[in-house]
Amino acid sequence: MVRDLTRGIFRENVVFVTLIGLCPALAVTTRVDNAIGLGTALLVVLVASNVSVSLLATVVPPRIQYPVFLGVTALFVTIVDLTMQARLPVLSERLGIFVPLIVVNCAVLARADVFARQVVPVRALLDGIGFGVGFLLSLTLIALVREVVGSGTVTFFPVGDFDGVLVIPRISESPAHVMVLAPGALLTVGYLAALFARLRQRRDGREFGRSVGSEEQA
Repeated sequence: MVRDLTRGIFRENVVFVTLIGLCPALAVTTRVDNAIGLGTALLVVLVASNVSVSLLATVVPPRIQYPVFLGVTALFVTIVDLTMQARLPVLSERLGIFVPLIVVNCAVLARADVFARQVVPVRALLDGIGFGVGFLLSLTLIALVREVVGSGTVTFFPVGDFDGVLVIPRISESPAHVMVLAPGALLTVGYLAALFARLRQRRDGREFGRSVGSEEQA
């Protein structure tokens, strides 16, 4: 169960490891609040669709499962999209087409096909949470790097008297504007993916060393 929850955050992170769903990761991560908004929307859709697919897989004939699953995903995306339009109209306008495009996001479709339809709802729920949180954290990290370096700011959601914008003085005086453009997005994702690969390599090396040590002691 723990492995189902953590797999999508680290070992199979959709952005930095499997490298799917990169279109929104490149397009909306110019601001941290945009990344949090889209990441949260995908998290909700992924959890709801995973559980629904797991429940329906036992009653829907195999020949029509894919269109049914796609329709279920589209239903949840529509609910999330309309809710954002009603409650967060400014954020919804900034995210634009990328919220409706969650319907065909590779991360959502892959989890439904590869995992959710083959397991019980509890495991599908944990898998959806793990991969959704992994996607949310990935987008937020990319946006944090791009916004800080490219604009010298960190933009959150306004709360009370706080307008949501933190200004980093020294960086804001001479920001690297390329980071908020498409090349900056590619550079950020590339460097972070390389960092993840290095961390995985070191972790696998430690696990291998422990296993060898255990065999030698035995």
